[in-house]
Amino acid sequence: MSISPALTPAQAPALRLSGVCKSFGPVRALHNVSFELAVGEIHALAGENGAGKSTLMNIIDGIIKPDAGEIWLDGRPVEIRRPADAQRLGIALVHQEIALCPDISIYENIFMAQINSAGKIWVDHDELRRKAQAVMDRLAPIPVTSRVGDLSLSQQQLVEIAKALTLECRILILDEPTAALTEPEAQRLFAIIRQLRADNISVIYISNRMGEIFSLCQRVTIMRDGCTVGCDELAAMTPDGVITRLVGRELTALYPAKRPSCQHRDPVLRVEGLSDDRRFFDISFELRPGEILGFGGLMGAGRTEIAQAICAIDRYRRGAVFLNGQPVRLRHYAECTARGMAYLSEDRKGAGLFLDMPIDWNISALDITAISGGYGLLSQGAERRQAERLGLAVRLKKGRFSDPVSSLSGGNQQKVALAKVLSIKPAILFLDEPTRGVDISAKAEIYQILHALAESGVALVVISSELPELIGLCDRVLVIHEGRIGGEVRDEALTEQAIMRLAAGATASFTGAVA
Repeated sequence: MSISPALTPAQAPALRLSGVCKSFGPVRALHNVSFELAVGEIHALAGENGAGKSTLMNIIDGIIKPDAGEIWLDGRPVEIRRPADAQRLGIALVHQEIALCPDISIYENIFMAQINSAGKIWVDHDELRRKAQAVMDRLAPIPVTSRVGDLSLSQQQLVEIAKALTLECRILILDEPTAALTEPEAQRLFAIIRQLRADNISVIYISNRMGEIFSLCQRVTIMRDGCTVGCDELAAMTPDGVITRLVGRELTALYPAKRPSCQHRDPVLRVEGLSDDRRFFDISFELRPGEILGFGGLMGAGRTEIAQAICAIDRYRRGAVFLNGQPVRLRHYAECTARGMAYLSEDRKGAGLFLDMPIDWNISALDITAISGGYGLLSQGAERRQAERLGLAVRLKKGRFSDPVSSLSGGNQQKVALAKVLSIKPAILFLDEPTRGVDISAKAEIYQILHALAESGVALVVISSELPELIGLCDRVLVIHEGRIGGEVRDEALTEQAIMRLAAGATASFTGAVA
């Protein structure tokens, strides 16, 4: 790490990048990128998956070395060769993807560098626990002695943020920080970000969520195809204007038009009094062919656990599940998929996909009997034809089907996960946070795919922490509060306020016109 003498006045930007270029082999990831961050500014960085945002942030954090360009801090040119250099310069990056050690505690993850420092004969763990708890309490009341592997995805995201806050950074980079957070958790984070700004800490906020960008940020820099399209004052912009610049074209309505009610159809799934006596209790609902039913509620309310119990990924102790009017007791997920019911995990990288395996292998992984030839051998031709058919159905953008899934953007990885569950020709699909971590264009495409599935008669249950997604996509929403159904909202009563009221346990009711 090297720092040159100050060349400009004290009012210089906290961070400035000029002419930054980076290529990976023949692929040009960044070309002549410029970026400027003022002292005490919350600056949005937006762009579709593959636009170059993460590459640029990895250069600032010293993870990647640029091919060309300059980086200036407080008016001084600097060279950042490694993440330790960035940390010493007061730069902290919170990645979207979780990078924690699951087998140790929260506080040990937060202060791993201090604990592992060379020459440390004795470490005051009590002091580290106190410091970690003080930071963690700003985000959520989670004991820092908890094992990280026992936390939910949203709680792990909060640990990542707490880890950055302990570094006493001057520049904080947040990459999609609310992707796995509930609304209350996100609001607590926003309050902290605003306080950081008041303390003259500069924040780069990477997100495509227009509500967050316009609520928090002063300016937005938009990237497309490895280049900076421009930097604008948000006071002079509208969300539609930002989206148009993001995708380089007019984006039609994000959510498809609502369809006629399906309530006259016989239920394809009926759940009665389902309980595991620990995480969810007395769950009863019906799901009809062609319906998109939402599961709303706070993280940890039991939404995922209910879906996984119905799909035999987890267990329930009492209650009944009916498929097409017939009682079933599914003991394994394979029995579930054999009956045409599938579950798409919220954690596509940890539980949904084999990242290092080819795309076509991933698509066929759920049911290899469909691509088996004689004597139980797999047919490569059948596997490729299935991958081509389903890849077309989910509008997959890829190179070759033999490429690893890790080579795809986040949105296209999610499409592979969706193609995998479609391989069993499901009648019922549970989709857990189906658009988490994907850009606006990919979201719009996924919504269109789900709408088409519903039009074809597939029954969908969408678990989502994004209230606009539940409202824009679903026909009705069941709101889960502390493991129980707090209420149902539909039609004109399907609003953010109504969902949050039920999620917080303010009332228990079923609201909206019944078809």
